[in-house]
Amino acid sequence: MGTESSYDYSKPERTAEEKAIDAWLPVTSSRNAKWWYSAFHNVTAMVGAGVLSLPYAMSNLGWGPGVSVMVISWIITLYTLWQMVEMHEMVPGRRFDRYHELGQYAFGEKLGLYIVVPQQLIVEVGVDIVYMVTGGRSLKKFHDIVCKDCKDIKLSYFIMIFASVHFVLSHLPNFNSISGVSLAAAVMSLSYSTIAWGASVDKGVEPDVQYGYRATTKIGTVFNFFNALGDVAFAYAGHNVVLEIQATIPSTPQTPSKVPMWRGVVVAYIVVALCYFPVAFIGYWIFGNKVDDNILQTLNDPGWLIAMANMFVVIHVIGSYQIYAMPVFDMIETVLVKRLRFKPTWYLRFIARNTYVALTMFIGITFPFFGGLLGFFGGFAFAPTTYFLPCVMWLAIYKPRKFGLSWFANWVCIILGVTLMIIAPIGGLRQIIISAKHYQFYS
Repeated sequence: MGTESSYDYSKPERTAEEKAIDAWLPVTSSRNAKWWYSAFHNVTAMVGAGVLSLPYAMSNLGWGPGVSVMVISWIITLYTLWQMVEMHEMVPGRRFDRYHELGQYAFGEKLGLYIVVPQQLIVEVGVDIVYMVTGGRSLKKFHDIVCKDCKDIKLSYFIMIFASVHFVLSHLPNFNSISGVSLAAAVMSLSYSTIAWGASVDKGVEPDVQYGYRATTKIGTVFNFFNALGDVAFAYAGHNVVLEIQATIPSTPQTPSKVPMWRGVVVAYIVVALCYFPVAFIGYWIFGNKVDDNILQTLNDPGWLIAMANMFVVIHVIGSYQIYAMPVFDMIETVLVKRLRFKPTWYLRFIARNTYVALTMFIGITFPFFGGLLGFFGGFAFAPTTYFLPCVMWLAIYKPRKFGLSWFANWVCIILGVTLMIIAPIGGLRQIIISAKHYQFYS
């Protein structure tokens, strides 16, 4: 916990019971993180299933629009992430430890809750479901490569194997307790991204490579373009847990948490660039419009290297799942303890967290098809919380000078973000329907 001299709490005055509950809840139970915790937590949160789909997104965007969207998204999301780091302690004497607390201050107690919580939950639960499928697919790919003569095993069983890890790890109490898992995940993300583009370069450009759009019709091209925008938005998702990560860093008026947090964010975004841009551009350059929605599913040689990369993905999404699950655990446990008045006990946490893991596993097994999920979630939920909601809150709280640079930049981000939120889910939903129709369960 932070010392009494630090302004660690959202409420200026708290009872002993409230302090005890905050000491138990996962987001506020530990405030001794260092700046490098911010770095690898943000890498783990940002780099994930999204990076492996970027060559596929490029195949639906084309070279010009694809490069522009990738670079502009990197700049915009770094800018909005900086705003969130600044707003964490923008009000003297208060810390907004959770995304919805910042939203409540900006929009009002009830409206802020209604705006932020549904969006954040859709993102975090949606990501965990996608990671259930990603972890299962990567385990299956590893099995199929190292044991070519073995009996084929259903994807659902691999999802169950992946989920079994989380029935254990989900009982780590807070962000700092999963720092080792998060660090391993961050290292793995850089490793498998390097393998993805390195193995592509080693393979060489396909002899019949084509860089034209994948779809054969104009309407199909438009919908695929929309879906690809959502794929890119999905790749930039770290904003949904950034305030919760910053809440673990100690803070005083003399040394506010935004200084070490921003240092970690800059390092994380450098790593993100080293992962995203080579994978997206080299993957598309090598395979053109024949690349799969997961570039590691496209690569098969050398077998040992691709098998290792898939295991790296498994380790990484284990950490990513935990990073996104922790704020959900915090919300669930807050409702149970503060609203429903349950006692904060280990068995309450045991039941709540196991139920959540089981639910995400069940949904992942029920809907294991991948196509369109990233695009739909990327546009519907990630675009608001990543691209423009921080800008709206900045205008409401910071109140920059009208028609000034900050005011203008934020309105540009809002317009682009709202447009993305409208059009990307259209393409994603169409792709989900197509994937569902063509999906067949593994025998």
